[in-house]
Amino acid sequence: MTPHAAPVNTVVVFHSGYGHTERMASAVAEGARAVLVAIDSEGNIPADAWETLAGADAILFGSPTYMGGPSWQFKKFADASSKVWFEGGWRNKIFGGFTNSASINGDKLNTLEYFFLLAGQHGGIWVSMDIKPANVKASMRDDLNRMGAYIGPMAQTPADASPEEMSPGDLETARRHGMRVATIAGQFRSGTPRGN
Repeated sequence: MTPHAAPVNTVVVFHSGYGHTERMASAVAEGARAVLVAIDSEGNIPADAWETLAGADAILFGSPTYMGGPSWQFKKFADASSKVWFEGGWRNKIFGGFTNSASINGDKLNTLEYFFLLAGQHGGIWVSMDIKPANVKASMRDDLNRMGAYIGPMAQTPADASPEEMSPGDLETARRHGMRVATIAGQFRSGTPRGN
């Protein structure tokens, strides 16, 4: 964002089963200067969080990848957004998304595609990644975008690792993507020309 740009209202709505996706959500929120809205273990968000989402310029979705897709709690939230869809409440908002799983692959792409389609159903505008993948022999676990994602940040955390043991590179990738989504939302809101 430019130093004199008005603040962008960004919301990160996420479900986290064991704390790893919550840590990733916090990194995204830090980059975007966003409000966090947690989906609880029953798949619900606080009643006033719907108003928070309605007022957002940008929304980022987050969920762990379980069994090749987002958690059922996130899907319950997505289904509950059908009333917003019917009213066109999120039309032309800026969207992004992120996920984490224990396996290197874990079919995380399916989760990001689910988010992308959900944003599309709402008439939203999706923001992709702008970080080249770390895919050479010298690449390390803590490099940026080591998962080689383009739709949105992916993180990998071993099943027996705590949230505190997450890859700093995965978290920094998430933080930078949050910043990118907020920056692009600011450009759309202000009518600032895109690109260089």
